[in-house]
Amino acid sequence: MLRARDVEATGCARAAFTTRLGGVSRGRFAAFNLSYAVGDDARAVADNRRRLARAWGCGPERLVEAAQVHGNRVAVATPEAAGTVVPGADGLVTDEPGLWLIVYVADCVPLLVVDPDHPAVGALHAGWRGTAAGAASVLLEVMGCAYGTRPERVRAALGPAIGGCCYEVDAPVAAAMSPSPWWPAAARRTGPERWRLDLREAVRRQLRAAGVPEASIETIGACTMCRPDAFFSHRRDRTTGRMAGCIRVHPRG
Repeated sequence: MLRARDVEATGCARAAFTTRLGGVSRGRFAAFNLSYAVGDDARAVADNRRRLARAWGCGPERLVEAAQVHGNRVAVATPEAAGTVVPGADGLVTDEPGLWLIVYVADCVPLLVVDPDHPAVGALHAGWRGTAAGAASVLLEVMGCAYGTRPERVRAALGPAIGGCCYEVDAPVAAAMSPSPWWPAAARRTGPERWRLDLREAVRRQLRAAGVPEASIETIGACTMCRPDAFFSHRRDRTTGRMAGCIRVHPRG
């Protein structure tokens, strides 16, 4: 219905990536836009969010959002954060059962992480700036400090995002990213000062470098720019909606 795919990575957590299908928004935001910040009718967004919350058996007041400033700050979400937007953060982690972590995307990479040992979960919005700043590694570091998370035990999923087939970047982006060891594998030159960048590959290689096993990283969903029928894409449409990556620790009992 509302999901690109459910991710039941372990028995301790539930996660999902949404598509643009299944909601009530209209026009450029049709139909399952989840962001208030893009110009959509607030009543439609509220209805879409209620639908998402009902699908997971919780009220909207249990959702915790990252403000998403295109950086690498990751915040620990406590029960007091329920129903709020955490300022200055692009990533969130929690071990609070039933608390939903949500990030919104329309080309950037949504990363969801599960630590089955604690258990704890994390959600990250990774655009090119956050990726250049090592946001995926920061997420794992914060989980390690907060919960004793060991990267070799983590399960991770990368959701729908713009692919290397469509994401062309310029020299300033390349200058920020090319010092990273993953750059040659994630980017290919297409012309003078132009490259095609596979953001998901860059994030995946950050996870691998941090110690997450290859077999524990799953990539889910096609290129958002290539699939207007299924996904929002800011690069393709400019004015458009936002999808979500969301994850929670299962409630106890």
